[in-house]
Amino acid sequence: MAADHPGREQEISECLKGLEKELIRTLIIKEKRRIDGRTFEEVRPISCSVGELPRTHGSAVFTRGETQVLAVATLGSSEDEQRIESPAGQRYKHFMLHYNFTPYSVGEVRPLRGPARRDIGHGVLAERALAGVIPPVDDFPYTIRIVSDVLESNGSSSMATVCGGSLAMMDAGIPIRDMVAGVAMGLIKENDEVIILSDILGDEDHMGDMDFKVAGTEEGIAALQMDIKISGISRDILRKALIQAKDARLFILGKMKEVIDHPRKDLSQYAPKIITFNINPEKIRDLIGPGGKHIRGIIAETGVKIDVDDSGVVNIFSSSGKAAEDAIKRIRDLTKEAEIGKIYLGIVKKIMDFGAFV
Repeated sequence: MAADHPGREQEISECLKGLEKELIRTLIIKEKRRIDGRTFEEVRPISCSVGELPRTHGSAVFTRGETQVLAVATLGSSEDEQRIESPAGQRYKHFMLHYNFTPYSVGEVRPLRGPARRDIGHGVLAERALAGVIPPVDDFPYTIRIVSDVLESNGSSSMATVCGGSLAMMDAGIPIRDMVAGVAMGLIKENDEVIILSDILGDEDHMGDMDFKVAGTEEGIAALQMDIKISGISRDILRKALIQAKDARLFILGKMKEVIDHPRKDLSQYAPKIITFNINPEKIRDLIGPGGKHIRGIIAETGVKIDVDDSGVVNIFSSSGKAAEDAIKRIRDLTKEAEIGKIYLGIVKKIMDFGAFV
């Protein structure tokens, strides 16, 4: 057509898109069929697996129809927390989720640069959906990072990221409170005819009137996001969409639990081990040493990471048990209290009227 009508390519493209939209909406409204043959409440076929990347701390592949994500969970120490500076002050995040929408997932070729607006927005939504099940820092003093790479996309890759992230954390042995899944709901509204679609395709998103993402556990909703292309929706439509989303979410959770239904008892052998103990807060300066000499020396010679807070709680991070034991011994030697009557070996540096410096 473009060859027969030079200079009108944009007009032709818009006409074809309008025709496609009309055909899809007519198919759903009049014939009560979706373009892939599913019923309005039906979720696409789901497959998922964990432990696909054996060297990582936790990994999962989640596939729903033609949407697939690879999620990887990594554990780190408090030094790996994200520092955020804002007008309200400085704060730290111990749980992060990064979403990468790869160009090849939709058959495109373009340079891979920094995160786009879509990557940031979808990542924030998935992070909020999972944040509620992350264990408190006092119970699980790790920094948790999830990276989700979209391998294939045809609708709702952000909700696939929620599912994949949940599976990856369970594979890593992170004691999350519950499993989380998500689904995207659609809407076709023509006059008084209202049809709600579960687990929408990319075309149903583009040609429909609503993209309503709902994520949560079996007990309730953890995160919501709604984009609508009409002036508004009624309370009744919202209620029906939430009920239908719950049925879809429970179905997805059931499929996920067929693969893994609770966090692994032990962390990966490649994950850093944390040993926590207490020292006298007044001895913290002895552990740190002048200009950080003592603590830096322990870190350099043992290869561990050491975190000390003002209350005297010491966290040792190490993937080697022997290195951790060596670091603990050296810390205890530096901070132990002198006992009356006990013999200590040391070099007397200086003698004073009140005693000696050893």
